[in-house]
Amino acid sequence: MTEARLRTFVALADTGSVRAAARRLYVTESAVSAAVAALTRDLGVPLAQKAGRGIVLTAAGTVYAGYARQVLGLLEEGRAAARGAADPGRGPLRLAAVTTAADQILPGLLASFRARWPDVELTLEVGPRRQVWSSLAAHEADLVLAGRPPAGVAATVLARRPNELVVVGAPGLADGFALARTPWVMREPGSGTRATADAYLAEREAAPPRLVLGSNGAVIAGAAAGLGVALVSRDAVGTDLDAGRLVVVDAPGMPLDRPWHAVAGAAPTATTLLFVRHLLDAPGWSPVRAGSTATPTAAPG
Repeated sequence: MTEARLRTFVALADTGSVRAAARRLYVTESAVSAAVAALTRDLGVPLAQKAGRGIVLTAAGTVYAGYARQVLGLLEEGRAAARGAADPGRGPLRLAAVTTAADQILPGLLASFRARWPDVELTLEVGPRRQVWSSLAAHEADLVLAGRPPAGVAATVLARRPNELVVVGAPGLADGFALARTPWVMREPGSGTRATADAYLAEREAAPPRLVLGSNGAVIAGAAAGLGVALVSRDAVGTDLDAGRLVVVDAPGMPLDRPWHAVAGAAPTATTLLFVRHLLDAPGWSPVRAGSTATPTAAPG
């Protein structure tokens, strides 16, 4: 059971095809098949089976893929920790951020960090909250920027930044706002902001018309165009509010306080802590006692 075989199996699990896994790994299809066959012999249970032109995992394969991802993540985390301990300014840093954080708070931070520490090997994964927390749990990310971590994730909250959610709309639509009737434009399911909006409406037993758009930018543009009101971070719409394209709607129970969190795993690497120290120099961020964890709640993203 080698690292290469585990990577091959995870590639097969992700792509559902021997051919696609081979393309991803730049190996031959026969090499992929041989690696999966070797793992199957080692474990003594079938891990995958043909389904039409593709491959599906068996129940055993699905379970094993989760462990394989964690093993590979731990190996990468170990390499990062060792290299960062030797020289934090030259170590790797795997960041993961929910889409809203990537749009609003990361660009400036990354630019200033790269200017100060150009030799850090920086990668960034952007996705919905479920994806980024899964990456942290599987040791595939060193630091997550998102809302509060969910239950069951070994998480060390290192820093926090205020984030106020408000309901906004075009001036004409906002003037006639009615919680149960005014349309809402929303992110896709899986987004933390979408989950917060759904929970907000459910708590008030309101079921207004909803239009789902695929990104923060599309939601804000849709609200400005009069398609509906939207729940967004105030930081994301400051320019639109100043220009009068959007106004804050006087919705009950608003604004909501949903702070950003910088969250590492149980043992942050030296390079991760280097980035967090840089982050704490930015406006609004404050340190959180090392080793603390957060309780679950609806979160932006």
